[in-house]
Amino acid sequence: MLKITKKHTLYLKILRFFIIPTFLVLTPFYNIQDAKAGLEFQWDKDDGYRRLKWFQKENTRKFRNKIYFFLRPSDRRSDLLKINLAIPKPFKSTLKYEKISFCKVKIGGFEGRTKCLEDIPADFEIKTDESGLRSLDIYPYSPIPSNKDSYAIVFKIFNPKNSGLYQFHSYGQPKGETFSSYLGSWTIVID
Repeated sequence: MLKITKKHTLYLKILRFFIIPTFLVLTPFYNIQDAKAGLEFQWDKDDGYRRLKWFQKENTRKFRNKIYFFLRPSDRRSDLLKINLAIPKPFKSTLKYEKISFCKVKIGGFEGRTKCLEDIPADFEIKTDESGLRSLDIYPYSPIPSNKDSYAIVFKIFNPKNSGLYQFHSYGQPKGETFSSYLGSWTIVID
């Protein structure tokens, strides 16, 4: 009986020798809060909904942030004279004209960063209606061509103090038309 317990204690010492250092070495690399889900969930799936790409530098509440709302070639079917961005009502962040820009963009990825290549001259108009809904109208000086270039609306703002999902909708007025049509939506996440 004594021989069996000595054998078990020896196994436990050997096991402790290998498991504890492994656990201590691997613990700093495992961070559950940095896990990003590649899944977007909608309660009411609408066939007319188009998900557009976006990028933000910081997703923490009340932090300085730079948000890129991308309009890729596949998002534009014709030349655009005007772009309207519907800002969600709960997105309470101060928008200033000097902190909004419109540019031709290089969308970053594994090998490079997202950056503006060329600023597109445009007039900006921020509207607020009676119900408190805000929208941003962008009038480029020349129509945005439907070529292979990507464009972005860039906000340099402070994130709102409330965390959550914020859905921005975009509408574009094609060349030769008098009305704006739906381009797609961006769903921004603030933690």
